[in-house]
Amino acid sequence: MAKFRFIQTPYQIKNLSLKNRVVMPPMCQYSATDGMPNDWHYVHYVSRAVGGVGLIIVEMTNVAPNGRISPNCLGLWNDAQRDAFKRIVDAVHAQGGKIAVQIAHAGRKAQDEPNAVAPSSIHYGALDYEGQNLITPKELTKDEIAEIVQAFQNSVKRAVDAGFDAIELHGAHGYLIHQFYSPKSNTRTDEYGQDKMLFGEQVIKAAKAVMPSEMPLIMRISAQEYGENGFDSDYGVEVAKRFAAAGVDAFDISGGGDGVLCAGKHPEFAAGYQVYLARKVKEATGLPVIAVGMLDDAAVADHVLANGDADLVAVGRGLLRDPYWLLNAQYNQRAADGAAMEFVPQQYVRGYM
Repeated sequence: MAKFRFIQTPYQIKNLSLKNRVVMPPMCQYSATDGMPNDWHYVHYVSRAVGGVGLIIVEMTNVAPNGRISPNCLGLWNDAQRDAFKRIVDAVHAQGGKIAVQIAHAGRKAQDEPNAVAPSSIHYGALDYEGQNLITPKELTKDEIAEIVQAFQNSVKRAVDAGFDAIELHGAHGYLIHQFYSPKSNTRTDEYGQDKMLFGEQVIKAAKAVMPSEMPLIMRISAQEYGENGFDSDYGVEVAKRFAAAGVDAFDISGGGDGVLCAGKHPEFAAGYQVYLARKVKEATGLPVIAVGMLDDAAVADHVLANGDADLVAVGRGLLRDPYWLLNAQYNQRAADGAAMEFVPQQYVRGYM
């Protein structure tokens, strides 16, 4: 077995010092009531810190009740939610981990919300997965857009006050920021339609205004759409460059989110299938990038880092299956080549001897 030479190395973005290159990406748990994190979230995130993950990114956390994709999604629209998050943040820090939170608004994807909103009054697709008609969202007025930008800023400020180490803005997968910069979902004729990246730029600047200067702002974008008439990766790079100029410090690079997959518009689903997008954005912006897309095999993840395709690797389903994914990957390697174990909590060492 080849020695892992990169996955275990430290990495720094501004004042965020990570002990390794493994990221737990945001993955919705659909387990909150009134947006409040609870004991499930506490155990879920803190156990990954015990497992040695370098950076944990808390699931999509909403700036407003009508921005949730389900009634059981998290929120940061009030101070009680902020205080509940602080308990999780403090516990992750006690285990030597670093933790960020993904701040978001679902826009037209809030299909359980009768007051769903979007840049334009266009629904996400003809039918949902159960064959039901989708909600057609209300087109936002300019005053309402300004209110949402302010809501993003308020939520980011609460996240800073809760002690998070970094902020991620969700601008991918068909969520509101993506809806604005996607020509398919934004057919407005005002400045937000003429300049489709304006809303995202305003949210970025609003977030940076309430963040400490050395705290990193990460942005997740869809660097390519996978549906019919979706934009290509060249357009995705232009989005990244615009958002980098607005103040983004690192990118979390994904794809899709614009509706039903279209043959010939998406890569084949295989290990590392979206890594090419991360490399393209990295080369275009010069900023650190997180790669995603079936990177559950530690050897594949290490190879992505060795190639310079990305600076960090997100392991999603692997960490859902196993909170100790990194410890066990190291253990399996140690069994093969005698390498020393790292990051194992003292209480668990005898299990890895």
